[in-house]
Amino acid sequence: MNILFTGASSFTGYWFVRELSASGHEVTATFRKPAAEYTDIRAKRLQLLSGACRPVHGVSFGSPEFLELIKSSGFDLLCHHAADVTNYKSPDFNAIEAAAANTQNLAAVLAAFKSSGGKAVLLTGSVFENDEGAGSEGVAAFSPYGLSKALTYQMFRYYAGAANLPLGKFVIPNPFGPYEEPRFTAYLIKTWASGKSASVQTPLYVRDNIHVSLLAKCNAKYAADLHAGRAPQRINPSGYVESQGAFTLRFAREMKPRLSLACEVELKDQTQFSEPRVRINTDQPDVKALAWNEAAAWDELAEYYQQTINS
Repeated sequence: MNILFTGASSFTGYWFVRELSASGHEVTATFRKPAAEYTDIRAKRLQLLSGACRPVHGVSFGSPEFLELIKSSGFDLLCHHAADVTNYKSPDFNAIEAAAANTQNLAAVLAAFKSSGGKAVLLTGSVFENDEGAGSEGVAAFSPYGLSKALTYQMFRYYAGAANLPLGKFVIPNPFGPYEEPRFTAYLIKTWASGKSASVQTPLYVRDNIHVSLLAKCNAKYAADLHAGRAPQRINPSGYVESQGAFTLRFAREMKPRLSLACEVELKDQTQFSEPRVRINTDQPDVKALAWNEAAAWDELAEYYQQTINS
């Protein structure tokens, strides 16, 4: 396929583009900013994507430049992975403005895409949207950011239907792996590398943590199935469904022999539950069919963190 992909500088976007390219597809990736303006881990991802995609910088979704790119390139599949994530953890995150940015000139984009031979649209969703996956508290929107993603999907659903374009939704749970922003697993490694015990403040939350390499393989297969007209309307790939305490202990067991660290863990007594207790995806990937190796994924992650420890 000839694929147009937005959001490739993100953690999951980087892995998705890499896997799509490895599967034999030609990927054009748009980036909102010039390459020189990307810093830290995003700059590293852009560097590593060299050869895996054709980068087009200074182009945002729905802009005149984006429309011209669609009209001139004959894409088969539009993968809209980009989303407004500025201060996405804040309760003041503006869901309406974010959804508007995510769907800028959507009707025109889809019309141009279809008239240029486009076959299908793949939208990335989040398990933290309302009515996605499974969980407690009625599966409401997890946050204003989750609400913005749900609103984005409804806009795509309406306008893709109006344009008679197949729309598939790929729902992401909690991915982890190399080249992620320094979040929970990075905290664990940093703490263990300093010889200290890592503490888990919210061990009772049940979440769905998935190796990003497995998630990327699921995404590439879904993209191919969607283009071929054999994909379900949505897919919710799942990984390790367990409490955050259990996942931390799993992570420690896998890292300890690979990094030769003590990897000690202290599970705190959780009494506050400001977030839903349970939020998970529901579709278990066929790892054999995807040719994914769990041990190799842990090896790759340990090697990555070994490099960060030594740097």
